[in-house]
Amino acid sequence: MRDLIARFASLCVLVVGDVSLDEYVFGRATRLSREAPIPVLEFERREHILGGAANPARNLVALGARAGQFGVVGDDGEGLQLAAMLGRAGIDAAGVLALAGRATALKTRVLSHDTLRFPQQVARVDRLDRRPLPPADEERLVAAIEAAAPRAQAMICSDYQLGLMTPVLVDAVRAICRRHGLLLAVDAQGNSHLYGGADLFRCNDAEAAAALNRPLRTEEDFAAGLAALRDTLGARTVIVTRGPAGLALIDERGEYAALPAANRSEVYDTTGAGDTFIAVATLALTAGAGVRQAAALANVAAGLVVRRLGNAVVSPEELMEGVGR
Repeated sequence: MRDLIARFASLCVLVVGDVSLDEYVFGRATRLSREAPIPVLEFERREHILGGAANPARNLVALGARAGQFGVVGDDGEGLQLAAMLGRAGIDAAGVLALAGRATALKTRVLSHDTLRFPQQVARVDRLDRRPLPPADEERLVAAIEAAAPRAQAMICSDYQLGLMTPVLVDAVRAICRRHGLLLAVDAQGNSHLYGGADLFRCNDAEAAAALNRPLRTEEDFAAGLAALRDTLGARTVIVTRGPAGLALIDERGEYAALPAANRSEVYDTTGAGDTFIAVATLALTAGAGVRQAAALANVAAGLVVRRLGNAVVSPEELMEGVGR
């Protein structure tokens, strides 16, 4: 496993998807409001973290790989801040287009903090622009992806349902991957029908049930459901993450397996765990791991980041330690 993780440093992965700026506002609860049954928080601090499709890219770089980011932001202060943060994280942001008249996706979480417990999220406000890209901007983005593809070994589509991943763009990404021999990994929160032909398709259990239009409760449900999803999508491998129940997968030979969760006792914040999973699974498969080994390694990585607040990453050393445990 150590040799596999060491090979991550030789890889370059392109990430195409809906990027966002995640904002955390911390305050100390001092009293209940007289206006509504809610706490009044006295402001303490504000933090910003890369969110959406920028989080898989951040995970890739933390594990030693190179990452190229492709997406759109607004021609606004948040867009400038997000681009600067990508640069500081070591992510190539040349493929992030700043569009006039579009607002950068901003997700603001308000957390109540005191000395006796972890911060508790009390509210969330999202500013989102879900309009599909105009054709001219789609063409610019496709051209940027095409130009970067020769230096990469894999591509991740990270679809947060914010309008970027149109059928035209997804078709172009699939064609680019085939033309340049890139592994195509998909992390979809819906619109699974767009992503036919992926080498790796990942979603969670609720998203898989919605895509199949049937419940997934028993192990037999999952085995039949993943087989149906793999056949419908024409995917080589399908992985469905199941929270505390672990994950289920079906590989290129049609063999089904289920893995338990790597961490069920120290879960603090599940934000971004799927991003970590797809980043690690993609790196492992590209580095030559089998599907079960890649899924197991990604399972460990996801189990590590849920112990922390917000979008988190793991280092190669932390991942190796987690595997050892």
